[in-house]
Amino acid sequence: MVDGEAIRSWLSLFATEVARNRDLLTQLDSAIGDADHGANLDRGTSAAVSAFGTADHSSPGSVLKTMGMTLVGTVGGASGPLYGTLFLRMAGCAGDAERLDAPAFAAALRAGLDGVVARGRAQAGDKTMYDALSPACDALDDALAAGRDIGDALSLATAAADAGRDATIPMLARKGRASYLGERSVGHQDPGATSAALLVAAAAQALSGQVSA
Repeated sequence: MVDGEAIRSWLSLFATEVARNRDLLTQLDSAIGDADHGANLDRGTSAAVSAFGTADHSSPGSVLKTMGMTLVGTVGGASGPLYGTLFLRMAGCAGDAERLDAPAFAAALRAGLDGVVARGRAQAGDKTMYDALSPACDALDDALAAGRDIGDALSLATAAADAGRDATIPMLARKGRASYLGERSVGHQDPGATSAALLVAAAAQALSGQVSA
């Protein structure tokens, strides 16, 4: 079962991975965006990790809410509102539950994806974080429905997210700053899809073995 501490471990690991890949995210964003995705997301996730120690975070929803509110409040550009909405929608789905089983965690992640769609109006093939996150949610749901344990399910979700991230390279951007470039956006990996893949990989590392299906 995933409790508040497990969610905090996941999001703290995500922050670590964002910091480690900050230069890569900046490089990717410099090609098709404002060159601020790495710096903005690093600043926001670092602030959220600091905030984890200043409030009651006994439940998954409380940790997710702090992450979402901190990102909305500290991160500019598109990544703050989109990631903030992702975590706030997850928090709303988790509610006041003290622990989440595997289907409940998958449902919360799906709710987060739905929030990203509502906020950014992205669809498959638009060259956004959706292109990594949506396949990950599908793979997670399918694996759990087939009776796979959470470790295997999250590994499959990570592979799906990575494949979705890589698939953005030949895409023509249809959303966000990158869409202004037209054909020049082709041939570049999307930074949002890259950070979304980091989020899923962090979940696989932090939560495997902690959630019962």
